[in-house]
Amino acid sequence: MNILLLGYGKMGRAIEAIAIERGHNIVGKINENNLNDIKKHNSTNTDVAIEFSQPDAAFDNIKYCIDNGIPALSGTTGWLDKKANIETLCKQKEGTFFYASNYSIGVNLFFKLNEQLATLMKAFDEYNVDIEEIHHTEKKDAPSGTAITLAEGILKHATGKKQWINKPYGSKEDLVINSIREDKVPGTHTIKYSSAVDDIEIKHTAHSREGFAKGAVMVAEWLKDKKGILDMKDFLKL
Repeated sequence: MNILLLGYGKMGRAIEAIAIERGHNIVGKINENNLNDIKKHNSTNTDVAIEFSQPDAAFDNIKYCIDNGIPALSGTTGWLDKKANIETLCKQKEGTFFYASNYSIGVNLFFKLNEQLATLMKAFDEYNVDIEEIHHTEKKDAPSGTAITLAEGILKHATGKKQWINKPYGSKEDLVINSIREDKVPGTHTIKYSSAVDDIEIKHTAHSREGFAKGAVMVAEWLKDKKGILDMKDFLKL
């Protein structure tokens, strides 16, 4: 399979290594230094694009792919205010667009567990829920896309919570996401339900980028012949 990498930072290089190991060909590596090289790629020479760039580049990268018939999957966070525009374009062009805030298989199972726990806790209003996310100091957006997905899963089921906020504390109606940045932390997310008598926690800890990168390549393999707007629930059949 011919794969175009849009974004070639640490995540892009991790994806490249796994893709080559799995027998795929990297036909291009686009970053801020060679943006015009994306124009060399279209549906005749590229099977799928994997987009892990920067928030200010993601929209244009994905739009180019859809306009030129290249199935695109993205894991870039911080640009989702424009995601609806991409989905509209994808429908108009009958293209292929896959988005996930996190491609780790383990994290996506964690998303499902989070929603199941939120459903159970709905009847017990003596518990307050909050989220803590810890990432490396190079991460440019806060909260993480993974933390936002977790918050949305909780808000779907929780009573009394109106919205998430990215602060260490808030009102009773706020679902607090506390974002911490520490050196060399791939990603740790903790959901904590607290009461006067006990706490209940679930946590996902990533040990490296490998889980994210392998998941992205596995999705790319699956996505090649698909059409429409898809996500990890489609891939994992959750």
